[in-house]
Amino acid sequence: MGTRFCLCFRPSNNISNLNDSEDIEAGKENEKYWLPEFSLDQLRAATSGFSSHNVVSELGEKGPNVVYKGKLEDGRLIAVKRYTLSAWPDSRPFLEEAGAVGRLRNERLANLIGCCVEDDERFLVAEFMPNATLFKHLFQWETQPMTWAMRLRVALYVAQALDCCSSKGKALYHDLNAYRVMFDQDGNPRLSCFGLIKNSTDGKSYTNLAFAPPEFLRTGRVIPESMVYSFGTLLLNLLSGRHIPPSHALDLIRDRNFLMLMDSCLEGHFSNDDGTELVRLASKCLQYEPHNRPNFKYIVSALVPLQEQTEFIDRGSIESGTLFARRCLCYLMSDMAQEALGDAMQALVRHPEWPTAFYLQAAALKSLGLDNDAEQTLKDGSSICQI
Repeated sequence: MGTRFCLCFRPSNNISNLNDSEDIEAGKENEKYWLPEFSLDQLRAATSGFSSHNVVSELGEKGPNVVYKGKLEDGRLIAVKRYTLSAWPDSRPFLEEAGAVGRLRNERLANLIGCCVEDDERFLVAEFMPNATLFKHLFQWETQPMTWAMRLRVALYVAQALDCCSSKGKALYHDLNAYRVMFDQDGNPRLSCFGLIKNSTDGKSYTNLAFAPPEFLRTGRVIPESMVYSFGTLLLNLLSGRHIPPSHALDLIRDRNFLMLMDSCLEGHFSNDDGTELVRLASKCLQYEPHNRPNFKYIVSALVPLQEQTEFIDRGSIESGTLFARRCLCYLMSDMAQEALGDAMQALVRHPEWPTAFYLQAAALKSLGLDNDAEQTLKDGSSICQI
């Protein structure tokens, strides 16, 4: 069965064109736009019958709206987001939303390429990004952390994507987080187009209220400036390699303890000036009052000078002694003495004359009930301090 097209209409506003070869020409008001409409049979065949093996969304099949990896007959890989009928009971607003997002064509986005409305089914179809999500590369790396230069590239590309969306009349992006950023076949980050459409007509814009902007907590509504706040939380992810609530991060920034914010895996791999600039930008994005936050054009202009040509890490692990020491301390505070001892020993291997490594090892030995060994290790560390 051939691909159908659903008819959508461009809103009546003259929006200036971004310099993107794929952008649809601006200035033609009320121009008709045809968004490809796939049949249910096509999507069923592409996803092997919506097989659980093809589920790629963060919550798996437990989520309310599941995303599948699929392959069309022409060989194209696609991402298929399946909505429940209760999410969009009326097909007309769903098609209108899909059409508005389908008009956005930009190399910084994982672009929408079609939709499906058939019986009680609602689907969006987008370009598939084969190199996983920012969440995986930033929080679940196994041997090699993401480089500082790549983190800067992620920040810039996402900011450019959001600037494009804002310029084209789609200023609201729902639940911006590390899952929404994915890497294409060239290893470049792209922003998922799915976040430009709510999960439902009355759905929530944030799944974790600890990271929601203050105005959303007050009113339950999002405004364009809310996207800037959400981008600020993404900057915190990139800076720290952790999930840090904005309130805690701002306390550290106010106390000038911004180095405590930085991912220890990056030690020695970024300049203090660049780190300070990115922390300053995050702080501006996280201002309590929406009108005090910068717009995305300002954010892009601030990020461009920080960029460097880079690829994903192709060197060995850069785990430092400081990383092991910090992790050892976390293990000790969590009553995981054996794991703490392992990291303390690793820190000592990297810095044989570092007293702190001796002290941490002594604390771990003490927690394991090895009092004599702990006492001797403590003496060894103290003797180094006296040299």
